[in-house]
Amino acid sequence: MATERGFTAVNVAAITANAAAGSGVEASSLLDGYIEMLVSVGATNRRLARDELDTRRALGAAAAEQNIPLRAVVDLYLTANLLVWSELPSVTGASGTTVRAITESVLRAAADAVVALAEGYEATQRLVMRQEETRRREFIDDLLNGRSDLGRMAETAERFGLQLAGHLAVAVARADHGFVDGDPVTRRVESAMLARFGTRDLLITTKDELLICVAAGTSADLLAEFARQVKFGMGADAHWRLGVGRTHAGPGGAVRSYEEARRTLELADSLCLTAQVLFAADLLVFQVLLRDRVAITDLVTTVLGPLEQARDGAQPLLDTLAGYFASGGVHAAAARWLHLSVRAVTYRLDRIKRLTGHDVAEPTQRFALEAAVLGARLLDWPRQPLPSID
Repeated sequence: MATERGFTAVNVAAITANAAAGSGVEASSLLDGYIEMLVSVGATNRRLARDELDTRRALGAAAAEQNIPLRAVVDLYLTANLLVWSELPSVTGASGTTVRAITESVLRAAADAVVALAEGYEATQRLVMRQEETRRREFIDDLLNGRSDLGRMAETAERFGLQLAGHLAVAVARADHGFVDGDPVTRRVESAMLARFGTRDLLITTKDELLICVAAGTSADLLAEFARQVKFGMGADAHWRLGVGRTHAGPGGAVRSYEEARRTLELADSLCLTAQVLFAADLLVFQVLLRDRVAITDLVTTVLGPLEQARDGAQPLLDTLAGYFASGGVHAAAARWLHLSVRAVTYRLDRIKRLTGHDVAEPTQRFALEAAVLGARLLDWPRQPLPSID
């Protein structure tokens, strides 16, 4: 675009350089044609043409692609406005009425240009954010499912602040309502965690309505804080539970820890555990039991099967054993736990001894009974029939 008479290319170059320096934006190309456009508007009092606005939108998009903050781009244009106004040829020697008309035209053009810039910037930023979220989601799925090329995944992990070559641990939170990206609790927990630990060695996400924290390093403090933030975000009356997997090395470590955390939640349900935060390391004995279904079924059948001969079936006596073990083997504590008298608890334990041949007072037999009770919980017996072991 040709400049107005009295306003040269030297003026344009000088104003462009000064505006860029004054706003701190190095990309002076973002002003491409803007100064000449203002000079033309000042001379003719015209509105900006569609192609001129489209050019501003394209430059706004370019700024977003270069990760230049929008406020910096706006500052660049406002600085240019001030510098151009002081040198507009059409203002020199003009009357008050004329200056007022020129001012209105230039301000209107500047406002339209900045709006077009912001439109282009925000449209591109939304697109970039959607693309980035898609890449993030794909990375998380690959990481937690153990898929994809390790080299490519490690490179992607760097963008999200994780070192796959080190140690990784995963914590998984579950609630009645389910977690999704962008819900209030997820945003609150993620904001609090990022504010304290930054974006390195930490990834907060959702998957299958679970809230997940992937942490690098030893991770004890980080995962403890994650549990605290989940508790704070959920509130006192909410029903939630959190499983913490063990720390494992390498890219496969996240998969193993994630699976452990999920299995921990499943075990907690099967065993009717009341704790809100459970650690896979504390439940390894149950994992051992579950690995051999035949053995655990045989144990329950052999040790506890005779309880079905009781008048009310096996469940009341099984509950008595569970309460007795949960109370540390103290009759009075077990009675409070079961809402029974101490005499009733003693009677039931004697009945169990007569039916099964196992005495809770004898250490070896007590261990067999306790292991069988845990196995019964895992198999949901006697509510569910025991699987066949033939």
